[in-house]
Amino acid sequence: MPTALRGCPFPRFSPRSGGPSFTPGVSPALALAAALALTAPATGWTPAVTGPAGGIVWQGRIPNELVPRDLRLSAVYLPPGYDPGRRYPVVYLLHGMRGSPSSIYRSLRLPTVADGLIASGQSPPFIAVLPVAGPTRHPDAGEWAGVWERYLVQDAVPWVDSHLPTIAAPRGRALEGLCAGRFGAVDVGLRHPGVFGTLGSWEGYFAPVFRDGPFVRASATQLREHDPTLLVESEAAALRRSRIHFYISAGGNHGHIRSAWSVVFARELGSLGLPHLLWLLPHRERGHFWRGTLPSALAYAGSVFRQTAPASSRSAASA
Repeated sequence: MPTALRGCPFPRFSPRSGGPSFTPGVSPALALAAALALTAPATGWTPAVTGPAGGIVWQGRIPNELVPRDLRLSAVYLPPGYDPGRRYPVVYLLHGMRGSPSSIYRSLRLPTVADGLIASGQSPPFIAVLPVAGPTRHPDAGEWAGVWERYLVQDAVPWVDSHLPTIAAPRGRALEGLCAGRFGAVDVGLRHPGVFGTLGSWEGYFAPVFRDGPFVRASATQLREHDPTLLVESEAAALRRSRIHFYISAGGNHGHIRSAWSVVFARELGSLGLPHLLWLLPHRERGHFWRGTLPSALAYAGSVFRQTAPASSRSAASA
């Protein structure tokens, strides 16, 4: 029995909610298996963790056409009352390198935080996708660039849109991350306009300063092409027209990453007239930067989803 289900009551569903229901006279174990199969993101995916309100994190493989031998598991969070007949916005969360999806859904308690935000109305129901990436031979020397950037944009996003009921448009996608993912989220998002509508960096670095991964032998021109501080300036007009939103957090000072970098980048966004939130870690959360950041990052993404949703969708959601 999966750890997530042992000792954790499975949420009660009803046909009205669009979720599975159990039939009297059917073995509870068989009914549970059937109910899970109905809500799995794809065949072969298995539940990993459940949230207090019924959200479920699933594990499975998002095929990697660029590195086909990479059989590591990605993760997908489906919200409480998940209904395959409804369209959901998606938050893509990028882990560090080294790292894995479990560093977010277990260590940062993603299903607990997401369930709580949805239940309290701070966010509309959303799907979260945690793609796995990074080198396996030198796991500390990777970036969400090169092959992993292409995997995210060319493989992961199309797979999610084809297997899950998503809002397949920039207004329905947010891209956020920690560690290497904090640079990757802003860099990838800016380099691929028209894919993501919200970009979030959790106390990030805003240039390829570490010269690892594909940047080890990169030319000056290639480095400039991956420099968010230059990209937001050169693409400011297009970003304003597209209403791309930015979430920036600061307050951790992790390793060589300084909080001042995030503050300076947020000031640049403000000077360019780009909508953004600079979230500063409260004193009471000192020592728990990642856990402190996650709720505000998801809540900000949720607020943007609401702001940019068509009027008909907002009316239906509030009904």
